[in-house]
Amino acid sequence: MNKYKLNILFVIANNRTRKDGKAPLICRLTYNSKRKEFATGQFINPNYWNNKNQQANPPNDNNYINNQLSLISQKLNQAFLLLQFKEDDFNVDDIYNSFLGKKSTSEKTIKDAFEYHTNRMQKLVGIDVKQVSVQKYFQTLEHVKTYLKFKYNKSDYLLKDLKLTFLHDFEYYLKTEKKFLPHTVYKTLQRLRRVLRVSVGAEYLLKDPFLLHKANKPKTQVIFLTTEELKTLEKHQFNQPRLQQVKDWFVFSCYTGLAYNEISKLQKKHIVRGFDGELWIEMVREKTQKNIAIPILPKALELIDKYADENSEFIFKVCSNQRYNSYLKEIAPILGIEKRLTTHTARKTFASTVLLYNDVPMEIVSQLLGHSSITITEDSYGKIVQKKVSESMLKLNKKLS
Repeated sequence: MNKYKLNILFVIANNRTRKDGKAPLICRLTYNSKRKEFATGQFINPNYWNNKNQQANPPNDNNYINNQLSLISQKLNQAFLLLQFKEDDFNVDDIYNSFLGKKSTSEKTIKDAFEYHTNRMQKLVGIDVKQVSVQKYFQTLEHVKTYLKFKYNKSDYLLKDLKLTFLHDFEYYLKTEKKFLPHTVYKTLQRLRRVLRVSVGAEYLLKDPFLLHKANKPKTQVIFLTTEELKTLEKHQFNQPRLQQVKDWFVFSCYTGLAYNEISKLQKKHIVRGFDGELWIEMVREKTQKNIAIPILPKALELIDKYADENSEFIFKVCSNQRYNSYLKEIAPILGIEKRLTTHTARKTFASTVLLYNDVPMEIVSQLLGHSSITITEDSYGKIVQKKVSESMLKLNKKLS
């Protein structure tokens, strides 16, 4: 049984007196040196309140108020007694939540944590959060639920029971049962941890149970076309219009670094004359909401002139991303390219073959790609820079030998 006592005190909020001379009665709970106040919904003339006896005077005229305050006290004491019998740690907020019929902190579950987090995110959609980001958290919750069913035959799990082993076992499940790729496992764990950190801030949890878990971000290989492969792709003319279009869109991305969403939304208004008198693409990158400005290289300009339609504001009429990638799978073997081509491969080619291999500094590459920080660029393309340095040093060695 808990050793701390619950103190219930009703007080007048004199600073909020109404025009009729009545002021609200506030209930003040004190437990373990922590205080919680809430409105009782009762109003009284301050002259008729007996603070010492904790009742309204004269009783005959204020029986209803006294009865309501007595009922509140009874419910609070019942909630307090119920929490004591559970023999779990609780605080004054838990007492108040139990009084309202809500779950106490000790009863909060993983589902509650996800609901709290996603509801907050949902309200930020269109401000600084995208709907697709919210959807990914729903997906993560589904993965957690299937794991709970698989491991414990449960549909939910108490937050207070979470231990570090839960995360290790969940990670193992994602790898062995779900057969997720390392990057997908990493992202799923990161979202779960994010939800739990927010839960700590909301006082659903006293501390992060996974604080000691070290997440190792998987190193992904950067796949891009070499100069020779890019030239082969540029020169090839496909008889099928759909493959020729996809090839042209892919090449355009190789010379601009635009992702699929940017190419599909590229409009004539985004083509502007820059400070240097040259044509630039100026738009907002959808993923980071960061302004990007990209000088238009000759090959990209050729494709803009080829596809720009005077009857449309859009430069390209791009098919769906799924179909786009499907057509790229057909193109690669035709040209003898033994690499998996995707819409993102073109963006990697722009950064690597077009920029870094032509001695464009890393900070400029980061700016042209619209990365939120140069660290992202360095993590992805650092090895390419090392390879470029190695090639330069080999040439130097030959000159000096």
